[in-house]
Amino acid sequence: MCVYEKLKSLGIELPKAPPSGGVYVPVKTFGEKLAYVSGNGPDINGELFKKGKLGRELTLEEGREAARRCALNILAVIHKSIGDLNQIKCIVKTLAFVASVDTFYDQPQVINGASEFFEEVLGTEVGLGARSAIGTNVLPGNIPVEIELLFELK
Repeated sequence: MCVYEKLKSLGIELPKAPPSGGVYVPVKTFGEKLAYVSGNGPDINGELFKKGKLGRELTLEEGREAARRCALNILAVIHKSIGDLNQIKCIVKTLAFVASVDTFYDQPQVINGASEFFEEVLGTEVGLGARSAIGTNVLPGNIPVEIELLFELK
């Protein structure tokens, strides 16, 4: 199924790609068919998501929603960069950062929100790749989750 049709069937509208938060490019292609997506946070179309750390200001479920929103922003960035989400051959690697207190150990469960979203929209073969979920003490703008991605083009 076409990625855009799948999004529509799920009632999901692709947002505008978020603006760069610094001096970098949102997507960098390399080799013949690989592309790296810079880190994306959970704020969509200027709609701010909750700020703070998992285990203090945010629950696990709120963290999962933040990760899902990051994944949606990533799709928006890819769409803006390459013009067609159907050109994604597969997600190679997801690297995710979760701002959390020292006693929060469920970073992988938080990032499952993004992985499940990618699998739902892109399918298992395309949407699931290798992954790391890392806890950190703080992220830019006090966002709870930031995700970057490496993908292969068809």
